[in-house]
Amino acid sequence: MAIKRGSKVETSFGSASMTDLMFLLLIFFMVATTLINTNALKILLPQSTNQVNDKPTTTITVTEDLRYFIDNAPVTFAEIEPRLQAKFQGIEKPVVMLNMDKRVAVEEFAKIMNIAKDNQYSLFMMTTP
Repeated sequence: MAIKRGSKVETSFGSASMTDLMFLLLIFFMVATTLINTNALKILLPQSTNQVNDKPTTTITVTEDLRYFIDNAPVTFAEIEPRLQAKFQGIEKPVVMLNMDKRVAVEEFAKIMNIAKDNQYSLFMMTTP
Protein backbone atom coordinates (compact mmCIF):
# COMPACT_ATOMS: atom_id res chain seq x y z
CA MET A 1 0.00 0.00 0.00
CA ALA A 2 1.49 3.19 -1.15
CA ILE A 3 0.28 6.14 0.88
CA LYS A 4 1.01 9.52 -0.63
CA ARG A 5 1.05 12.75 1.14
CA GLY A 6 -1.54 15.27 0.20
CA SER A 7 0.66 18.37 0.58
CA LYS A 8 4.25 18.88 -0.41
CA VAL A 9 6.65 20.96 1.71
CA GLU A 10 8.32 23.74 -0.25
CA THR A 11 12.10 23.53 0.29
CA SER A 12 13.20 26.61 -1.72
CA PHE A 13 14.09 29.93 -0.09
CA GLY A 14 12.98 33.33 -1.37
CA SER A 15 15.89 35.78 -1.13
CA ALA A 16 14.11 38.85 -2.55
CA SER A 17 13.06 40.14 0.86
CA MET A 18 16.58 39.55 2.25
CA THR A 19 18.07 41.60 -0.60
CA ASP A 20 15.69 44.47 0.16
CA LEU A 21 16.67 44.35 3.80
CA MET A 22 20.40 44.46 2.94
CA PHE A 23 19.90 47.52 0.72
CA LEU A 24 17.95 49.28 3.47
CA LEU A 25 20.71 48.58 5.99
CA LEU A 26 23.34 49.78 3.54
CA ILE A 27 21.49 53.06 3.00
CA PHE A 28 20.99 53.51 6.75
CA PHE A 29 24.70 53.10 7.52
CA MET A 30 25.73 55.40 4.69
CA VAL A 31 23.45 58.14 5.99
CA ALA A 32 24.50 57.55 9.60
CA THR A 33 28.23 57.86 8.82
CA THR A 34 27.75 61.18 7.01
CA LEU A 35 26.10 62.61 10.13
CA ILE A 36 29.30 62.14 12.13
CA ASN A 37 31.03 65.51 12.41
CA THR A 38 34.54 64.92 11.09
CA ASN A 39 35.42 68.62 10.73
CA ALA A 40 35.62 69.39 14.45
CA LEU A 41 38.75 68.63 16.44
CA LYS A 42 38.57 68.41 20.19
CA ILE A 43 41.89 69.46 21.60
CA LEU A 44 42.44 68.69 25.24
CA LEU A 45 45.13 70.45 27.13
CA PRO A 46 47.60 68.10 28.78
CA GLN A 47 46.98 67.23 32.36
CA SER A 48 49.18 65.30 34.66
CA THR A 49 48.46 63.03 37.56
CA ASN A 50 52.08 61.96 37.89
CA GLN A 51 54.38 63.52 40.39
CA VAL A 52 58.06 64.10 39.84
CA ASN A 53 60.34 62.36 42.30
CA ASP A 54 63.05 65.00 41.92
CA LYS A 55 62.76 68.11 44.03
CA PRO A 56 63.18 71.28 41.95
CA THR A 57 66.42 73.10 42.60
CA THR A 58 64.92 76.34 41.29
CA THR A 59 61.68 77.61 39.81
CA ILE A 60 61.28 79.84 36.77
CA THR A 61 57.97 81.69 36.45
CA VAL A 62 56.74 83.34 33.25
CA THR A 63 53.69 85.59 33.50
CA GLU A 64 51.19 86.44 30.79
CA ASP A 65 52.85 89.81 30.14
CA LEU A 66 56.23 88.03 29.70
CA ARG A 67 57.82 88.94 33.00
CA TYR A 68 60.36 86.40 34.22
CA PHE A 69 61.10 85.37 37.80
CA ILE A 70 63.72 83.00 39.20
CA ASP A 71 62.62 81.88 42.66
CA ASN A 72 60.27 84.90 42.84
CA ALA A 73 63.06 87.37 42.01
CA PRO A 74 62.36 89.39 38.84
CA VAL A 75 64.88 88.97 36.01
CA THR A 76 65.08 89.75 32.31
CA PHE A 77 65.21 86.96 29.75
CA ALA A 78 68.89 87.69 29.04
CA GLU A 79 69.72 87.20 32.73
CA ILE A 80 68.11 83.76 33.03
CA GLU A 81 70.97 81.63 31.66
CA PRO A 82 73.86 83.35 33.54
CA ARG A 83 71.92 83.30 36.81
CA LEU A 84 71.09 79.60 36.43
CA GLN A 85 74.71 78.78 35.59
CA ALA A 86 75.91 80.65 38.68
CA LYS A 87 73.28 79.03 40.88
CA PHE A 88 73.95 75.49 39.64
CA GLN A 89 77.75 75.54 39.96
CA GLY A 90 78.76 72.43 41.87
CA ILE A 91 75.28 70.86 41.75
CA GLU A 92 75.41 67.43 40.13
CA LYS A 93 71.85 67.11 38.85
CA PRO A 94 70.12 70.50 38.61
CA VAL A 95 66.34 70.44 38.28
CA VAL A 96 64.38 73.43 36.96
CA MET A 97 60.62 73.69 37.51
CA LEU A 98 58.90 75.91 34.94
CA ASN A 99 55.69 77.66 35.89
CA MET A 100 54.06 79.40 32.92
CA ASP A 101 50.73 81.06 32.42
CA LYS A 102 48.62 79.06 29.96
CA ARG A 103 48.22 82.09 27.69
CA VAL A 104 51.97 82.44 27.11
CA ALA A 105 53.09 81.47 23.61
CA VAL A 106 54.83 78.14 23.15
CA GLU A 107 57.81 80.03 21.77
CA GLU A 108 58.66 81.23 25.29
CA PHE A 109 58.59 77.64 26.56
CA ALA A 110 60.89 76.62 23.71
CA LYS A 111 63.39 79.36 24.61
CA ILE A 112 63.64 78.21 28.22
CA MET A 113 63.71 74.57 27.13
CA ASN A 114 66.72 75.36 24.90
CA ILE A 115 68.53 77.00 27.82
CA ALA A 116 67.94 73.86 29.91
CA LYS A 117 69.04 71.58 27.07
CA ASP A 118 72.22 73.55 26.34
CA ASN A 119 73.22 73.42 30.01
CA GLN A 120 72.00 69.85 30.61
CA TYR A 121 69.42 70.78 33.25
CA SER A 122 66.36 68.65 33.95
CA LEU A 123 63.31 70.71 33.10
CA PHE A 124 59.80 70.05 34.38
CA MET A 125 56.66 72.04 33.75
CA MET A 126 54.04 72.59 36.41
CA THR A 127 50.60 71.28 35.46
CA THR A 128 47.21 71.25 37.07
CA PRO A 129 45.83 67.90 38.18
